[in-house]
Amino acid sequence: MRKTTKDKNVLRALAGEVAAIAILPVQEEKRRLWRTLNALRPERPMLVIDEVPWNEIGITLECEDAECRAYEESLRRTIYRWNHFATDWAVDPFIAVPKAVHNTGFGVTPQVETLKTDPENTISAMYFTNQFRTDADLDKIKTPILSHDAEETARRMDVAHELFDDIVETRLVGFDPSYMSLWDPIAMWMSLEDALHAILERPTYVHEMLERMTRGYLSMLDQAEALDVLCGPQSWINCGGVFTDELPQPGSDLAHPRTRDLWCYSMAQMFSTVSPEIFTEFEVDYVKRLAARFGMAYYGCCDPLDDRIEQVRKIPNVRKVSMSTWANQARGAAAIGKDFVFARKPNPALLAGVTFNEERVRADLTKTVDICREHGTPCEIIFRDISTVRYEPQRLDRLARIAMEVVES
Repeated sequence: MRKTTKDKNVLRALAGEVAAIAILPVQEEKRRLWRTLNALRPERPMLVIDEVPWNEIGITLECEDAECRAYEESLRRTIYRWNHFATDWAVDPFIAVPKAVHNTGFGVTPQVETLKTDPENTISAMYFTNQFRTDADLDKIKTPILSHDAEETARRMDVAHELFDDIVETRLVGFDPSYMSLWDPIAMWMSLEDALHAILERPTYVHEMLERMTRGYLSMLDQAEALDVLCGPQSWINCGGVFTDELPQPGSDLAHPRTRDLWCYSMAQMFSTVSPEIFTEFEVDYVKRLAARFGMAYYGCCDPLDDRIEQVRKIPNVRKVSMSTWANQARGAAAIGKDFVFARKPNPALLAGVTFNEERVRADLTKTVDICREHGTPCEIIFRDISTVRYEPQRLDRLARIAMEVVES
């Protein structure tokens, strides 16, 4: 079905704006700086602002067709972000068209109740029902099955050509298998409290759950390679730039990527209250089998890892380690040294107060930069999980200005 002239005109105008931004020389300079950081030879700390409350920014869509509206939203967000809080984010010089790859997942659907304080916000409080109480419940975990709908992929590319030819490149992108978390899904299948109690009260049960999931992920990776549907080199993982000269690995076929040519990321965010020993037994010993399949790994997210870098080192191919809001930064930098990228996640509450305190933000960021410089630790700063700016989107502009001043000083 061909798109309307109105929708095409809207998209082509927006695509032209993005294309003009994407060819600016500064884009390649940003990618070069990310490559030096990821090679552990940073020229300065790198900075990204991501996962913002778009509902408070108020972008208006004009397209009527659902497929066109999806492209329009992405293009309008790209333009807004570039004009207001670009920081070290680099704009891709192409329109990504995803292959139609279907993943059945593990076969377990979270049973959840949600509570919103703002009905327009995608962020909500969640309560999960425990679906794993008996041995029989373990059979709910299925092996993910991948399939590729080549006809749908071709249709998507035809639409993209119709919309964007002569304006900007359209690029087919494959399945990105990088998300390798075990405990995020378990937390949604069982609830945080019940999952932690199960580790203490039913460790054998939990080990069986983890083994089934690990085998399932490994099977999914095998299938992705066999179907030849994997994506090419990635730009962003866990909100950080992953541009690198080290991937794809020597001898790889760019037309047929393998997992060894890609980044993965994993985390056990609910493990902030467990010991390093439990962390090793119920996380590291499993996730290391997954990370071994990839060329590079980014470990951690909201979990404070400053007291367990020794255990993180057991995970193969780690290049970046998250230092969350709750981490002891000095201890983390001392333990990391020059071996990994210190991926700092500042507290998004800095943007959520009744007033926006610029000096508090500057002091927080300066502390991170000073600690990493003291230890010679490569550093990236990722502002993310920003659920509100109190309907004052200009706070993001001010944050970007202050933060860039700090990292470029």
